[in-house]
Amino acid sequence: MKTNNSNNLSVKSRWAIRPLVSEEVYTNREEHLEYLYNTAIDAITRRTMSTVLLGQRRMGKTEIFKRVVNRLFFGQDNYQDENASVVPVYYSFKDTVADRWDFSTKYVENFLRWYAAFRLREPGILSKQGVARDDLIKLIKKNLNVTEGLQGALNVYDGLLKKDVTMPEEWALWLPRRVSDWDESTIVMFLDEFQNTRLPQYKFDIVGYMQEAVESPTCPHFVTGSAMSILAREILGRGSLFGRFRSHPIEQMTNYWGAQLAFNASIYHKTETEEKMLPVIADRCGGNPFYITAVIQQAAEQSKPIISEETLNEILAVDLSSGFIWAELNDQVTKWIERINEHKITKWILYLSALEEGDRLDLDRIQKELADREGKLVPMETIRDVLVKLSRGDLLQYMELGGWFRKIDDPILLEFLKVWGRIEVEGHDRARVQKELVRHYQTLRRRVHDHLGYLAEVYMAQVLWNGQRKTLPGRFFHSNEDITLPWRFIYIRHRTRLGAAKEMEIDVEAAAAKEHWICESKWWHGRKTGHPEVESLLRKARTLKEAEGEGLETMRVWFFAHDGFTKEAEALLLEKGVLWSTRDDLNGLLQLVGLRQLPDI
Repeated sequence: MKTNNSNNLSVKSRWAIRPLVSEEVYTNREEHLEYLYNTAIDAITRRTMSTVLLGQRRMGKTEIFKRVVNRLFFGQDNYQDENASVVPVYYSFKDTVADRWDFSTKYVENFLRWYAAFRLREPGILSKQGVARDDLIKLIKKNLNVTEGLQGALNVYDGLLKKDVTMPEEWALWLPRRVSDWDESTIVMFLDEFQNTRLPQYKFDIVGYMQEAVESPTCPHFVTGSAMSILAREILGRGSLFGRFRSHPIEQMTNYWGAQLAFNASIYHKTETEEKMLPVIADRCGGNPFYITAVIQQAAEQSKPIISEETLNEILAVDLSSGFIWAELNDQVTKWIERINEHKITKWILYLSALEEGDRLDLDRIQKELADREGKLVPMETIRDVLVKLSRGDLLQYMELGGWFRKIDDPILLEFLKVWGRIEVEGHDRARVQKELVRHYQTLRRRVHDHLGYLAEVYMAQVLWNGQRKTLPGRFFHSNEDITLPWRFIYIRHRTRLGAAKEMEIDVEAAAAKEHWICESKWWHGRKTGHPEVESLLRKARTLKEAEGEGLETMRVWFFAHDGFTKEAEALLLEKGVLWSTRDDLNGLLQLVGLRQLPDI
């Protein structure tokens, strides 16, 4: 291996591709970062399969890719050893492309830049400002050990520049695998916005040539993108790439981690947010990191501390109608509609679908509303066609096997579509819509009546998440035996109801295969929790146990009381085998599973 004696491209940072989120704000994606990094390293021993990072828009998938690539770029001490290192290559598919030659040349040039930059640990090579196209091949030949595979790549690149290659896109997509195969080296391709390979602006086949490329044990491909439906159903769920990717899902943040993100963002943007409101923000934003951060940014811009649900509602109303959330979602929706609006009624159909009272879309009602508003009867086949195309952009959900449609599971997007529809579809004045939205949000009833109690629920739930597969000391539960949590909880939910009665609400419900947990929290200062509250929780446990039937083997009942329990309550807890914790106990559990302590409120 030749060494680079030039200091012109000296490393001034520890990133090869710049992350967008500051370190002070970035929160809880460690599970995904570790998984992808370790999976990439395992490719050295040929144990890695191509993988898709799958999740809804704005969940931080691109940020995860960038951070894993940077760690691979700088975190391998043996980066010059072809046999003991992983070459990371990052590429983002654009939603516009000139032609097959333009795409193929850029794809191969990008590969060569990443290959050279990694082997020389010179991130400046990645930009044309650092190394011009004409100098790239000269730099590689001068400073790198030109292996058989690398020489082949240079030959292909030269052929593409001269347009002397048959099927250029095929050569481009296969090239990384051919280099790693020829040299017995390891390359991992990180391909972002992968759904753009399926969009109609590509007048040539890209996906069809990727089957052989992604099957490589020497060059696995990690892909992600912002349109989950296209990725999961059309590109990876059928056709030439079906069955060739392992899926790694990324979901919304839990309310604990959403609260932590809100906390970090509040400090970073120098705005005040009361700690008891942090999990409420996470809940209202559906655990979406972009929405959570946007709310905090809007609070900072308005110089309005978030001290209650009323102030949170006002901030949300402004951001949904004219702020950071409006700008992002309006751009997303507008671009998608421009691609598919062949019938000129797409905006109306999307808006009307958001106005549905239930979760399932009533196509007959949409057809009738269209007739009333547009003065013509739109065929049902046309409406269905538009809805299918909207589902491809994750603006609603298409239940393909059943042939029906439902609203997207994104509360902020649904609220936005209603506001957007009034402005962009019905033509109402933006200022008037914003004023009415703020007024409406100011009158909303509180969704959480006991903010401190809800805060404790969020911490309890995260103990269960983090404690999976662990055995926790019984002393924190006032149990003589240690408590072993399930290998995996299927779900952990907040504020579920067993029936219509208010007293049948469960603060936290967690379900594993044959084990169920129900949890209650009372953040009462200067007052111990008594016998009646314990009796109420036991009634809920009995009701749930009856509902679950014979398949349930273990029912765990866990009660948190900030200031503890009365003597009578303690006796009942002991008699019925209920687990219970005080503030000190819960703090002990939080420390044990690596979480921050309860705030001192």
